[in-house]
Amino acid sequence: MTTATSRLSELSEFASKTGYRARLPDDQGHIAYSDTEHGTWHALMQRQLGMIEGRVCQQYLDGLERLALPEDRIPQLGEVDRVLQAATGWQTAQVPALIPFDTFFDLLANRRFPVATFIRTPEEMDYLKEPDIFHEIFGHCPMLTDPSFAEFTATYGRLGKAATPKERVYLARLYWLTVEFGLVDTPAGRRIYGGGIISSPKETLHALSDVPAHRPFDPVDALRTPYRIDILQPLYYVLDDLTTLHDLSRQDIMGMVQRAMELGLFEPRFEPAPSAQSPQDDKETP
Repeated sequence: MTTATSRLSELSEFASKTGYRARLPDDQGHIAYSDTEHGTWHALMQRQLGMIEGRVCQQYLDGLERLALPEDRIPQLGEVDRVLQAATGWQTAQVPALIPFDTFFDLLANRRFPVATFIRTPEEMDYLKEPDIFHEIFGHCPMLTDPSFAEFTATYGRLGKAATPKERVYLARLYWLTVEFGLVDTPAGRRIYGGGIISSPKETLHALSDVPAHRPFDPVDALRTPYRIDILQPLYYVLDDLTTLHDLSRQDIMGMVQRAMELGLFEPRFEPAPSAQSPQDDKETP
């Protein structure tokens, strides 16, 4: 059994919390997908390629060009790995839809980006709570070819491995408001770099509109900002430049976490989640 397959087997019980099942590779490491699944990828690619034009940062576009993702089929992870390893030393890691904090931080610390090897159904094209392969590959992997983004993400993983459970919840907010839902100012205007925005048509339009609040990025403020995973975000933090993430990776982030804990959380900009178990700040993965 391969290491990747072993990892998926170890996490199978945890993954049962979602209705989706990750696809396992064969002995050659190839993952077989159905025509319907390839068709879903094709539809998502066509929709988002048109949606992100003029809205995403140049670093993302450069990474997307380097990856040369196929439009008509779901890519094999090995195809993505070859590009990421050459660019920044990263590679992907097959995982179920949801993974524990410990696994998530360990993977990032070792420059392995978790990718759930399933794709959403045609009925959930617009939104699903679980991160699928389109979200991970199309949304995140192009940015991992950028050295500043790649270094910040690896540093984040190393810090998370050593953090306490309470500190990890604060760190999750930083990840959510940068890697997932971050914006950056560029000479061409305000642009998107967060994968949670880039992989969502509604969020792509919403994020750059006048509806949500935009604030200059401050890491302590981000650590103090509650979020919900099931709504369009009411607030986005905006970097002056992507190199800010590289600079942040060399600063005392855990000291910032302690400061955020002392100051406490900001008032949420949203209504409580309707279910008893709120999806804000209690996810198994950030």
